[in-house]
Amino acid sequence: MAGLAAVLLGANGANGQSTAAPTPNTITVPAIGLTPADVDKRASGQRARSPQIGMFHDFSFSDQLEASGIEFVHRPTLDGTSEYKMVHYDHGNGIAVADVDVDGAPDLYFVSQQGSNELWRNKGDGTFEDITSRSPVLGLADRISVAASFADIDNDGDADLYVTTVNMGNMLFENRGGGRFVDITERSGTGHVAHSSGAVFFDYDNDGLLDLFVTNVGQYTGSTRGEGDYFVGYRDAFSGHLLPERTEQSVLYRNLGKNRFADVTAKTQLADQSWSGDASFADLNGDGFLDLYVLNMQGDDHFWRNQGGTRFVDATATTFPKTPWGAMGVKFFDWDNDRDLDLFVTDMHSDMSISVSPANEHTKAFMTWDEHHLQGGGNNVFGNAFYRNDGDTMAEISDQVGAENYWPWGVSVGDLNADGYEDAFVAASMSYPFRYSENVVLLNARGKAFERVEYLLGVEPRAGGQNKKWFDIDCPPGPDTAEPALPSVEAMLTQCGFRKGKVAVHGAKGTRTAAIFDIDGDGDQDIVTGEFHDVPQVLVSNLSERKEINYIKIALEGSESNRDGLGATVVVKAGDDTFYRQHDGKLGYLGQSSHAIFVGLGDNAAVSSITVNWPSGSTQTLSTGLKTNSTVTIKEALIVER
Repeated sequence: MAGLAAVLLGANGANGQSTAAPTPNTITVPAIGLTPADVDKRASGQRARSPQIGMFHDFSFSDQLEASGIEFVHRPTLDGTSEYKMVHYDHGNGIAVADVDVDGAPDLYFVSQQGSNELWRNKGDGTFEDITSRSPVLGLADRISVAASFADIDNDGDADLYVTTVNMGNMLFENRGGGRFVDITERSGTGHVAHSSGAVFFDYDNDGLLDLFVTNVGQYTGSTRGEGDYFVGYRDAFSGHLLPERTEQSVLYRNLGKNRFADVTAKTQLADQSWSGDASFADLNGDGFLDLYVLNMQGDDHFWRNQGGTRFVDATATTFPKTPWGAMGVKFFDWDNDRDLDLFVTDMHSDMSISVSPANEHTKAFMTWDEHHLQGGGNNVFGNAFYRNDGDTMAEISDQVGAENYWPWGVSVGDLNADGYEDAFVAASMSYPFRYSENVVLLNARGKAFERVEYLLGVEPRAGGQNKKWFDIDCPPGPDTAEPALPSVEAMLTQCGFRKGKVAVHGAKGTRTAAIFDIDGDGDQDIVTGEFHDVPQVLVSNLSERKEINYIKIALEGSESNRDGLGATVVVKAGDDTFYRQHDGKLGYLGQSSHAIFVGLGDNAAVSSITVNWPSGSTQTLSTGLKTNSTVTIKEALIVER
């Protein structure tokens, strides 16, 4: 692609000079990245703003990976490392959270491209043990996995699991209890074979059974197999959206009961042919049926309006007149506590158009691609979009509220300071062979704007962020040569220069997704990241040690509705405040989780009522037994106020 060499080589306006002298046994790609001066400037800038930040932020996160006991390592294909090409393998993988053994502690499922996926059981104190061996079928070491989604498909009270793969057949596993799963793919009818990506469980027809929507990216690989038995990507994969024959339509499955599903894509007229990495749902018009927002990583997103649970119509133009061009992450949530759902969509691919200096990372992308590549860009936002729900319209206000960042992937939402307003963690990076890009923490300024606080909260700078070993190369013996300051892209990937023998190639670390949940049961929200070609970060918050916090966790148990209560909305009243949450399980990119809803209460020490609007159409209000700083389980009453 035009502009790739510039992205690789021209990183930070440092006049093309390396920030450190080359060493005999390493090559760093690219040679320049964020300088120490860049990092100091950003950190000092956030510190300078600290007194002006009205929200509580005197707490921090620390990476407790070693203490957690988690030993998972993400392993990518060679197409994302030493044989790098711009294919969709570099999008990485998801992680998913669920209490798989129903012991009250949230467990973690990590997804890898090569090697085994892994299921880690939470012992209840924030330490974990690998229990993949209880269900070896979950490892999927013979497939290139992509995403993972937990949901209770059979309404038996435990979380089942769906895993997507790259053209090797998706997999559905039934939870049989105790963290043990069995493969039910074949009889379920969900073993779709395509370049699949995200998977979203939701009840589109309100029959009490969770249906499944699977997004497909498009054909970005051929039939050739590479080392590790993956399908080698096309050299022109980044332009694959221009070739209609490579399109793969996303698929909607209807849950028929008894763990059987039927493809109803054509029947419901949900003909989405986006190069889609993920999707999410919300009932934006309040008719009681969940609509679907489908991302397109290379073109227009699509918003599909649910028509009474029988069919979908494309309502994008009337609801979201402009959508991001290169969308990756999506999250509906009530940003301003006005009891409707706003929408945050992150756009990574627009940032691939041209090299951007650190000084310009917080602005929309300068688009250099022509209209042929864009397939018409007049109705696109070239960067993140933040839509405020104004009732009749969805107003795009990303620049006004500070929602832009560089190379974003998944957006994860949670109330990090427990003040009642949900904050955002945006995983951001491109990793080798690109320069480093920071993860972003956006504190919600009470529905008025976002404040960037990743340096204040200890999320950045991360240790060794710009200096991770990616692979070794064998440099042939020969005459000493000077290493060019700005080699070609090809030379950048293979340059030996004066080096001989085995040489380590180093590059930047990079996060692709994150899950926000209470790891250790102390009442505050922690963050586990999904890294590309690396170990995860286990970012544990000390909020509960820094101040007395008030919160309530709400576990839903549907009866007429699906057991998970996915699609339900919850209204919590505490003092003069009202908090609104949708239960969608969406945490980050390429994952859906099954977990309790966390509601920070700010200064309110008591909750006066909780109202649940169930997918069945029933409404249920509780005003007694609502103990704060605990988990309240709400079971759907069969006969309630309508």
